[in-house]
Amino acid sequence: MKKLLLEKIKEALFSVLPITLIVIALNFTPLLDLSLPEVLIFSISAIFLILGIGFFTLGADFAMTPMGEYVGSGLTKSKNLKLLLIVCFLLGVLITVAEPDLTVLANQVGSKLIIIFVGLGVGVFLILSILKIIFKKDLSSILVYFYMFLFALALIIISVNPSKTNLLPLSFDSGGVTTGPITVPFIMALGVGVASTIGGKNAGENSFGLVAMCSIGPILAVLLLSIINGGGISSPNISDYYFSSDILSAIGKTLLITTKDVSIALGLLVAFFLIINFIFLKLPKKKLIQIAIGTFFTYIGLIVFLTAVHVGFMPVGFKMGTELANFSPIAVTIIAFVLGLVVVLAEPAVHVLNKQVEEITNGTVSKKSMMIALSVGVGLSICLSIIRIIFGFSIMYYIVPGYLISLGLSFFVPKIYTAIAFDSGGVASGPLTSTFILPFAIGACVATGGNILSDAFGIVAMVAMTPLITIQTLGFTAISKKIVSEKLAMKRILDDDDDQIIRFL
Repeated sequence: MKKLLLEKIKEALFSVLPITLIVIALNFTPLLDLSLPEVLIFSISAIFLILGIGFFTLGADFAMTPMGEYVGSGLTKSKNLKLLLIVCFLLGVLITVAEPDLTVLANQVGSKLIIIFVGLGVGVFLILSILKIIFKKDLSSILVYFYMFLFALALIIISVNPSKTNLLPLSFDSGGVTTGPITVPFIMALGVGVASTIGGKNAGENSFGLVAMCSIGPILAVLLLSIINGGGISSPNISDYYFSSDILSAIGKTLLITTKDVSIALGLLVAFFLIINFIFLKLPKKKLIQIAIGTFFTYIGLIVFLTAVHVGFMPVGFKMGTELANFSPIAVTIIAFVLGLVVVLAEPAVHVLNKQVEEITNGTVSKKSMMIALSVGVGLSICLSIIRIIFGFSIMYYIVPGYLISLGLSFFVPKIYTAIAFDSGGVASGPLTSTFILPFAIGACVATGGNILSDAFGIVAMVAMTPLITIQTLGFTAISKKIVSEKLAMKRILDDDDDQIIRFL
């Protein structure tokens, strides 16, 4: 266990180090001016961030992933479809309502109602996801249908009630933040458990797509909320993004709030799992002990991680966005791209996704190629978001063509790449995006005099969207190379046959 933990911390070190070095290096330039206490707070937060990711990823391996697989496979074996769907709905609601990422977003816009609506959205779409796996329906067709419906609903809101359009970016953001560090390992493993139990030729491919589907529900739910009454959503309080003058008090307060949120999140999930285990699964004591140990590591990891990003990374992100935008629009755009390249490395759930992808595809889609595609995608998304903040145009100019390209590519690349791509979009937009990149965008928006709700929000949605294109492009490149290599092999065979005929004559 100790050796495994050290390996996870080592991986986390290489993940967090790039973004930490970039911030510290910028502080030695005219672009950023952090005080010595601020640099110390950020550096200490980075150390705790590394420890948090290390503990979390180890906990996910020992608890979150096995729990999801046991529930998925155990309930599927019972052959009681109604029971499976009811349990999945309740799990979707409970996990989402308690997801720390969603709590962060809800606190920033001052609305608790958004949490309830998003939870219901995830619950409904988790049911649809399970039905997709059971009846082996094509993911691309389902995604096309629902995204066309979302775009139509968004256009109706724009045309009928223009005053609600500033909530569109928040609606699409909610789809990204919902699939956070607790939700992703469990839901992905749930899909694997159901698909592997059903079996079939493409069981591995069929297991992907749950995160993609569960990202649609929150968008639809918040769009409906905006139509009803706006949900009491308000623009964030800018004072929350500044470094606290009493840092010890801020750490204590954040630690208490984070401990409470994580306790509720994991408590609900573990309690529900134990009930299911007592009634249906009846796992041996040895496996339950392993899950208990993994849950403890997950619990400690999330508390340390979330406290670190709130105390050290959120204020630095906001200050960077403000000072870079004041210095030069070109500078903030370039730095935004660089930050995007490295910030995805520090998202805890990304490591879980990449590992599961490599295992399920038997190395066909490697962790390295996935990480490169995700990094490039996130880099482009943050860069494009800053450009939108500077010029102040609607996010729909990005979202509509972006998803049309993504959905179009899904009909030309291997299905496994489409499923992985749409899952990875939700995974990439994790807690560090909400607590570092979003404050960075808000800082840039404040500096340029923009509207925070309509201009700064939407960056999480962009982080969730662009990997869909880059990873499917990776799949398109792979299949193109395969076709070229097959043609070259055939040409060599024909050339050899011609040589033999000539020698015979």
